[in-house]
Amino acid sequence: MYRVLLADDEKLDLEGMRTFIPWQELGMEVVKGVTNGFDACRVLETEKIDILVTDVRMPNMSGLDLARRALEMNGSIRIIFISGYQDFSYVKQALSLNAVNYVLKPMDDQELIDSLVKVREALDQERERRDVYGQMGPIVKQQYLLQLLEGTIDEASLYSLQSDYGMEDVCWPVQVAVIEIDERPLDPSPADGSLEQVIAACEARGICHYAKKSSARLTILLEASEREMLPDQLVQELQTLQMPLVLTIGIGGAATDWEALERSSREALEALDLKIFYGKGQVIAYGGLQPAEQEDARQLDARLESLFLAMSGYEIVRIHDELDELFKVVRSLRSRIILRSYAMYILMRLDQYLQRTNEDVYQLLGMDLTHYDVIDQFETIQDIHRWLRSRVYEISETLHTKKQKKNWRLIQEMIDYMRERTGQTITLRELAEQFSMSPNYLGLIFKEETGKNFSDYFIQLRMERAADLMKSTHLKVYEVADQVGYRHLPYFSRQFKETFGMTPLEYRRS
Repeated sequence: MYRVLLADDEKLDLEGMRTFIPWQELGMEVVKGVTNGFDACRVLETEKIDILVTDVRMPNMSGLDLARRALEMNGSIRIIFISGYQDFSYVKQALSLNAVNYVLKPMDDQELIDSLVKVREALDQERERRDVYGQMGPIVKQQYLLQLLEGTIDEASLYSLQSDYGMEDVCWPVQVAVIEIDERPLDPSPADGSLEQVIAACEARGICHYAKKSSARLTILLEASEREMLPDQLVQELQTLQMPLVLTIGIGGAATDWEALERSSREALEALDLKIFYGKGQVIAYGGLQPAEQEDARQLDARLESLFLAMSGYEIVRIHDELDELFKVVRSLRSRIILRSYAMYILMRLDQYLQRTNEDVYQLLGMDLTHYDVIDQFETIQDIHRWLRSRVYEISETLHTKKQKKNWRLIQEMIDYMRERTGQTITLRELAEQFSMSPNYLGLIFKEETGKNFSDYFIQLRMERAADLMKSTHLKVYEVADQVGYRHLPYFSRQFKETFGMTPLEYRRS
């Protein structure tokens, strides 16, 4: 229900508007009717008004002056002027003040109704735009922020991040921190809100720039005023929540400009990886790490990535060699506790790798997520090595077999999902989230199975849909473009011609 303020120094006209205009049917309510501009200003100061209907000529304060005051207080207010003076200068001034219409006296009720309908339609459209922005704004900001931290953002997106999403006043220097949830409740429900609790705690402490990297990781930007409070106090606060959380936080070095944020993000992730040495529930700052520790962590992760790559390609000999190299590091360990932590870290990273391929290491290995005592049954490093080797072989073979069977079926499901949404904007990251996969892995198997990149294939689906609409409907070309998600007609026409070798109109004629 839109709220209306009426202002007219002629009481009969004012009462006539209140009585004879079907406000309820128009989806509007008259908040008040006043006879001068000063009373109208007082109403505007205390009430939310969507539409101002005012006479141009009123004593002491004209309708034009009232309109200027109203726009200063509320730039989105809609104004309809009413006047018996057919002076073009008034009309010109009124239209310059964002007036929707200019209704002349003696007033025709239908003319005012038509103006009000036009206002309502404009307000409805504005409300829809706000709703869409309210839903998509945080998602778009998160995507831009992730691109910024990964060093893949373009100039236009960076400008949008600064101007449209409140990041133009970032207080430099800034440090990137990555928060990881290491432990969750043993029996999480579908409504498990662990990461949401972390986000809520960050927002309560004034952290407004953050992005989800996964269901268990959150990246935040620590500005100068926030580094004094976080992250130690944040960890302590979250440990006291009803849902028990164990958080490990890696913090990168200080960045003094936008380009340096990628480095700080990379350092935060490297610091986080060192929890194998420091343990969970710690705050690990990159600047406080010893060079030897950084090198050990980098070598270990690089070796694990090589192992996972060999597993993905079902390269048995290479798997054997990579495991041998991996366990050379273990021989220098003399503590059973450290050895156990090392083995569990390998399993944890293996789990993370399999999650990227939409698999579950604990299901494939027949292990329960909450029981790690399988490691404790071994007495020697060689026992662990042999056990892990057999399991890695088993996983690699299982993945290879499942990959042959499931990839095409999965891709078909994705294509069906895309075909149903040709009128929407879908990114590879959104599709990956929908099917619980990593964007990089999805892009790889998508191209393997279809021979095309995701974006090219989606354009093809859109063009096929557009061609079908051109043949089977009488929609205008711009309406067809809108149906398949294009708001810029020349761009649509160009892509259509690139696909079919002719413009949309030529295609329809043919």
